[in-house]
Amino acid sequence: MILLEPHSAPCRIADPVSAGALFADLAGEAAEVAAFAYLADDQQLLALRHARTGSVDRLELPFRAILADVLALNPLAVVMAHNHPSGDPTPSRADREVTRMLARVLDPLGVRLVDHLVVAPGGTASFRALGLL
Repeated sequence: MILLEPHSAPCRIADPVSAGALFADLAGEAAEVAAFAYLADDQQLLALRHARTGSVDRLELPFRAILADVLALNPLAVVMAHNHPSGDPTPSRADREVTRMLARVLDPLGVRLVDHLVVAPGGTASFRALGLL
């Protein structure tokens, strides 16, 4: 199930810590869930999308939905997050590949992929902090 949730309460996503707090609930999910935060030019949260895949070890991005969101919301940036039900937040090779793919899809639209967080009970890994983005 994929949901787009408009965000009406003021929320600023300025760094990996604030993004991590926004996505912290993903750590408790039993299956992989991808989440996307769409940000305005002042880093204010416009909306969230959660995409539940049902798999415990595979992430599938809803590229068409993400592009539709970008066209509808006109964000300046996106923060992506997903969970690792295994408990280890270390980004996998597949995580790195899908991140590069998403960044390439967003770039021609003038939208920057600010970070990709991997959230797990064992901690959170930031692609930006790790130098992977």
